[in-house]
Amino acid sequence: MIFRPLNIAVAAFATIIATTNLVAAQPATATTTSQATSDADLVASLPGFRNADVTVNGVKLHYVVGGEGSPVILLPGWPETWWSWHKIMPLLAKTHTVISLDIRGMGQSDKPVDGYEKKVLASDVHELVKALGYGKADVVGHDIGSMVAFAYAANYPEATNKVVMLDVPHPDAELAKWPLLPTVGTFGDKIDEDHAYPWWFAFHQVKGLPEDILAGRQEIEQKWFFRYLMKDESKIDARDRAVYAAAYAGRDAIRAGNAWYQAFPQDIVDDGAYGKVTAPVLALGGPGYVWLKTTLERKTTDLKAFKIADSGHFIAEEQPEETLKYLSDFLK
Repeated sequence: MIFRPLNIAVAAFATIIATTNLVAAQPATATTTSQATSDADLVASLPGFRNADVTVNGVKLHYVVGGEGSPVILLPGWPETWWSWHKIMPLLAKTHTVISLDIRGMGQSDKPVDGYEKKVLASDVHELVKALGYGKADVVGHDIGSMVAFAYAANYPEATNKVVMLDVPHPDAELAKWPLLPTVGTFGDKIDEDHAYPWWFAFHQVKGLPEDILAGRQEIEQKWFFRYLMKDESKIDARDRAVYAAAYAGRDAIRAGNAWYQAFPQDIVDDGAYGKVTAPVLALGGPGYVWLKTTLERKTTDLKAFKIADSGHFIAEEQPEETLKYLSDFLK
């Protein structure tokens, strides 16, 4: 199956907001209120892990660290935080020092006005690795984090051990060719892997409007995406959803998350200057499998790619045991 991403006019988002306003109007439920969502509370549920901060490139980054052994950097994607890796962190920490990072603009990390190009985010990760006293690291990314993982390997081969990318490749020239509208009859509540329709790539290019629409009600947008992109929505449960809704509730958080998408045009330019990544790369795909695999076949010299069965986009949360099996085999 071919993953064919498409963009959409901003007007389409108004339809989604209109059809989900009733959700926002309903009384607060366990999804948003009954479970603590602070990093302190979350880390307390992961024995052996702790919160930490480091300032690199003038930006304070928050991360969660635990375990022993060679370092593995976990990079989340939108619309999530370091918590997206929590199902695999404890077991991975039995053989590695696990560092789950809130990238620039995410969670408790700083949200500056600029620096959201994947090359800059990769520099943040590189400075973090050095600040923690490591010469090399394995880098694992999902979604936006997968793009950063690729940029890290492309720019810092000497500091890269192995790379794992989940469901999304780095932006390249093909991304600029995506058409505006979906194929007739292919767009619904669940993703059509042959005709995927990520209209939000265009919506997130708009500055200011998303903040006006979504501030304080980000969970409406997130609920739609989890439904569209997941095989089994229960795999991101009420507490998880509360964590992610809280993380993106404010205007600055929405602005910063959108900035990762607004950097795509420059990311494409940067990609054009990269040589092939020579570090071993593992690609794990859900609906983005063919897009990820075919892109990386052109851009890597040592690639292993696998389709994760019964998984949507959020692979580490939907299929944590399968994800951990591939990671353990690849990183050992």
